[in-house]
Amino acid sequence: MYAQVMVDIANANVDRLFTYAVPEDLPIQKGQRVLVPFGAGNKQTEGFILGLSQEEYVGPVRLKSILRTLEPYPVLGEDQLELAKWVQGAYGCLLVEALRMMVPAQLRGGRVREKQIRMVYVPETVDVEAALASFQKKDGTLRAPKQHEILELVSHYAEGISVGDIYGFIPGSGAAVKALLDKGLLQEKGCTVFRSPYGNKPLERDAPRRLNSAQQAAYMAIVKGMQDQGGTFLLHGVTGSGKTEVYLQAIAKAIETGGRAIVLVPEISLTPQTVGRFRSRFGQRIAVLHSRLSPGERFDEWRRIRLGQVDVVIGARSAIFAPLENIRLIVIDEEHESSYRSEITPRYSAQEVARKRCRQWGATLVLGSATPSVTAYLQAVKGRYTLLSMPDRVRDLPMPAVEIADMRAEFAAGNTSIFSGPLYRRLQQCLEAGEQAILFLNRRGYSTFVSCRGCGYVFTCPDCDVSMTYHKQEGMLKCHYCGKSIPVPRICPQCKKPYIKYFGVGTEQVQQQLLEAFPGVKVLRMDMDTTRGKNAHDAILTSFERGDAQVLIGTQMVAKGLDIPNVTLVGVIAADAALHIPDYRSCERTFQLLTQVSGRAGRSDKPGHVVIQTYTPDHPAIQLAAAHDYAGFYQVEIAKRRAFLFPPYGIFLRALFMGEEEAGLQVRAHAFAQGLRQAVEQAIQQAGGDPRAILFCGDGPAPIRRREGLYRYQALMKLARTAQAGAALKAAYAFAAPQRGDGFGTLEINPSDMF
Repeated sequence: MYAQVMVDIANANVDRLFTYAVPEDLPIQKGQRVLVPFGAGNKQTEGFILGLSQEEYVGPVRLKSILRTLEPYPVLGEDQLELAKWVQGAYGCLLVEALRMMVPAQLRGGRVREKQIRMVYVPETVDVEAALASFQKKDGTLRAPKQHEILELVSHYAEGISVGDIYGFIPGSGAAVKALLDKGLLQEKGCTVFRSPYGNKPLERDAPRRLNSAQQAAYMAIVKGMQDQGGTFLLHGVTGSGKTEVYLQAIAKAIETGGRAIVLVPEISLTPQTVGRFRSRFGQRIAVLHSRLSPGERFDEWRRIRLGQVDVVIGARSAIFAPLENIRLIVIDEEHESSYRSEITPRYSAQEVARKRCRQWGATLVLGSATPSVTAYLQAVKGRYTLLSMPDRVRDLPMPAVEIADMRAEFAAGNTSIFSGPLYRRLQQCLEAGEQAILFLNRRGYSTFVSCRGCGYVFTCPDCDVSMTYHKQEGMLKCHYCGKSIPVPRICPQCKKPYIKYFGVGTEQVQQQLLEAFPGVKVLRMDMDTTRGKNAHDAILTSFERGDAQVLIGTQMVAKGLDIPNVTLVGVIAADAALHIPDYRSCERTFQLLTQVSGRAGRSDKPGHVVIQTYTPDHPAIQLAAAHDYAGFYQVEIAKRRAFLFPPYGIFLRALFMGEEEAGLQVRAHAFAQGLRQAVEQAIQQAGGDPRAILFCGDGPAPIRRREGLYRYQALMKLARTAQAGAALKAAYAFAAPQRGDGFGTLEINPSDMF
């Protein structure tokens, strides 16, 4: 027998199958990981078994043999092997890079192992009563009383008890346990356990809730889709309309019929509330995958899925690759989120991968959002997706009233505070009523940049072409791209004068000014600075939900996934923060963010109110968000996209080059752009199209020219979405593939971040 092995080395020169002999005494399966000798030096290298053959090998060289398997089970199923090959073709990456997406990083290199604990038990040959009696002295006292106590304790556990638990019950019992083992009264065994991401949180069961008419209609449509083995649904429900309950009941139906489900949510939405609802409904048959897990927890959750102990996987983007079989339903909540697109190679779209997995299993895909992406909504309008609408909140609760505060008028009236008059008054009323408020600002730190008033010098990161943010609590200037920190200077390095001035507002300053405006108010802040610890995110939200604080200040972390009944006020400090950045999606993202954060208010019987502070109160994105008018916004936005041939009517292709030598990058980006144009033009012509479908092709420095010490240049192409677009993209990938490496990753299609 011989095997086809893909070695786990991300290099285009070795991204192919190598043939190895299989030792006769080595049980092996397709999809297993193995250790093989590789290269001239026979370096021990990990690899994946992608094929097996019983035929006799006929070749020019003597085959090297597989050394051993790394796990006793296949880490990759047939469906995942097929998926990896699809990812390779769809995103122009190496096959081994696609394979790596299917397994936890902790598995590679043996960085995490299964957790073993020591267990002790009483052997069947031991007469427990006689053994306990042997500790009795003639005077009625006990010799070795700890040994007696331990033996009695262990005898109550037929399967044994962990040594750690014994130490907990009987402190200082280590020597006594050893003595019992030496006497043969106890025996020891190892036991594999799973590390739980839930800690000691109790599991509270939750019964399905009664659906209203809109929820019931959506649920029945999804169930029919599952019965028909396929289809894509766009569930458009306003904030608070009960989308999660529809997901839960549809998943329960999938499980009832022998299937399984994957649920994707943005990382920032993986709150204790969200996970708790799924746990309470499906118990231990749920697995969670996200970046806040420890390496051991993530490995064990993956292993539970691989071993078939899980019916539902909930997680962030990468959970779409979970080794789940018999998938009947995939849910992507908040489908509009840009975080569903990977920013590292392979630069995959979780939605596209989900569609592929649905085709593999005949599963149904549900895309849910209160603010669907215009691309997804267009698909629904065209009938490619089935549109399900839930226009009202559950229990007929009203949407929060929204007030727009014109900060230009506030300044003209002499108000230079962070808080407009309307927001200040609403905060006062909220706090007096014993209710809670959320203040949203998508900028952390104290001041967004620091400058010299004397000469205009702006403090920028030494490794990135961006200004540094002032963090007052730490007394440091920080780069939010590379993390570099420097002490706050007292004098300007350029003019040597002490005219240092702080500009802009971050969450840290909002917190300070709130405490000054409302002395004694209890405040929590949630941003990247306050949630670095493993459980910090959960701790802050749990504390706020418990009522330990009256106001929660935060970045986009507070915009989604929160359902706190006592929150009656949401204040948006700076609605314009993302409105005017040079990205064709800036209006869409502003509308989505404002709508989502506004939806945190008034989710119980107490009415909600929202104050949006802005310097552009007449902008359609702000006006339509205030009116909760998604349909109106969609019409405005899709017309703009059509007029300027922005996606979905056009396609952006970007190749990003990074390196320490700027001149070489410039030359390389220019040559790439020229070659790309020629390859795409030829493909369009051969497909019978007009090369004028190439609307733009050029090269130059990236918007952020230098990042983390590396210069960044890009080649950028814009295509009209014509019948020949598929042929053009195929040609673009074929042109780019051989040029990978040395500072160039992969070609991106409609990148989520144009910077």
